[in-house]
Amino acid sequence: MPGSSLLGRRRTLVLGFLAVTASLALLLALQYVWLQRLRDMTALAHRAAMDTFVSSVGAEVEFFYRSAAERCLRVPDRLFSDTEVAIAKYWSEVPRDGIRRLFVVDYSGEQFGHFFMYDENSPHLLPVLTTEEGLAIVVAVSPLQMLHVGSRPQQTAELSVTERDLDHRILVQPVLGPDRRVVGAAGMVLDEDWFRNVLLPDVIRRKLQEHFPERASGDVVVMVRDGQGDLVFATGDIPDHRGAGDMEPTHAAFPLVFREWTVSLAAPDVGPERWARAGFAFNMTLSIALAAALLGGIVLTMRAANRAMQLSDLKSEFVSNVSHELRTPLASIRTFSELLRLGRASSPEKVREYGEHIESESRRLSQLVDNILDFSRIESGRKEYRFVEGQLEDVVDSVVESFELRSAGRDFTFERHGPDTPLPLIEMDEAAIGQVVYNLVDNAIKYSGDSRRIRVDVGRDEGSAYCTVRDWGVGIPQKEQKHVFERFHRVGSALVHDVKGSGLGLAIVQHVMRAHGGTVDVDSEPGDGTLITVRLPIQPGRRPGANGADRQE
Repeated sequence: MPGSSLLGRRRTLVLGFLAVTASLALLLALQYVWLQRLRDMTALAHRAAMDTFVSSVGAEVEFFYRSAAERCLRVPDRLFSDTEVAIAKYWSEVPRDGIRRLFVVDYSGEQFGHFFMYDENSPHLLPVLTTEEGLAIVVAVSPLQMLHVGSRPQQTAELSVTERDLDHRILVQPVLGPDRRVVGAAGMVLDEDWFRNVLLPDVIRRKLQEHFPERASGDVVVMVRDGQGDLVFATGDIPDHRGAGDMEPTHAAFPLVFREWTVSLAAPDVGPERWARAGFAFNMTLSIALAAALLGGIVLTMRAANRAMQLSDLKSEFVSNVSHELRTPLASIRTFSELLRLGRASSPEKVREYGEHIESESRRLSQLVDNILDFSRIESGRKEYRFVEGQLEDVVDSVVESFELRSAGRDFTFERHGPDTPLPLIEMDEAAIGQVVYNLVDNAIKYSGDSRRIRVDVGRDEGSAYCTVRDWGVGIPQKEQKHVFERFHRVGSALVHDVKGSGLGLAIVQHVMRAHGGTVDVDSEPGDGTLITVRLPIQPGRRPGANGADRQE
């Protein structure tokens, strides 16, 4: 049986995975024990603390300036209606530490923008002066001016940093209008002296206390250098590293502003054995990373193999079910054809009855073949739809009538309920929508159980036309409902074990509804039947394509 075969293959995969995992775990355990013998050597941990310290200083500086930008540069677009006074008042109420100049550019009235700067001694903004600072501001906002001219909506308003002129470091925040287009910009010119003399000493002092509370201040030396390598700040005497290669300081660049500056940390009491410990740590890290990568690859391979086996079994079941589905109508057609050939039809009514049965089974056979062919086109991306205006009620009535004829003598009751007034014309591929209704009614019949009642409703609500197909059969378990639209999926309930089908009907329904801009929903409880609702948009503009337009999905 396919299930037992799949279970055996899964067991093999699991055993292989456990064997590889056990080997890797043993290898990692041996390496861990080996490194544990070096637990008295604390230099490696100290080095990691130094790296963390340097990174945290840069992160703290970045956080400060991002917070300042969030405070000062998130100018509401509504303030641009009274730029010179409203924004000046807005800026007068927020902290401006570390900011040498605040400015704003208003693109609402002039293509190249009106440039204004803030002066705390003035109740309104002043024009930006033609100075080196003013030129740096113009250069900093030029990319936003291009975005404004292009009139392209922006997904986000990203903060940008300009440091072309190192004497005028600028942060710029675009201001977006309700349509997400750039309507202006707010920016600030940073105060380098304040950064050097106030922010840096404060951040470094706090981070030293946080990361090295147990060490004397002279045990570590923090240095900050500019882009030319000149020292701009230090917490103590700079250690002389000549002849002491193992004492190279830890350093990193600032991440947001002053990016050519670096902060470094040196600890003169670090011993020469740190390189050996660093090598051990690197080997352990590399081993763990390789093991994790290997395990991840094995897991992904197992998932892919498991999925492939499931698809293989599903396809095998699909072939079996389709063979049965093909055999049933063919047998009926052959039987009634032989009766006609042998002259067993003794009256015109019998001839008509046999002919109706042959026609009904032929339609059933044709629908099954159409489902298979449509699924093949969908899988290969060659499915095309021809949208024309039509009446949803007419399509539904035609399908239900064909089932009433086909189900004659099987005690099925079909209830049809339509709207009081005709629905508006809907752009749709009538053949595809007919196939949707056919598949839903066919499923309702198959899974109706002892019930023989099928109800089909057509109506309109909230700007969409809907068609519901209701049965009072076995129903669908909650955990199965999210899978019923997957290809080849069959409900695993024992109550429907003997129901044959291709497993493609609802997958085709979902694809057709997506192509029409519609939806399909399932509401079902085991033992209480199933209600499936499909909805199609009817408002103008909701349906892509025009009358008679072909569309490929």
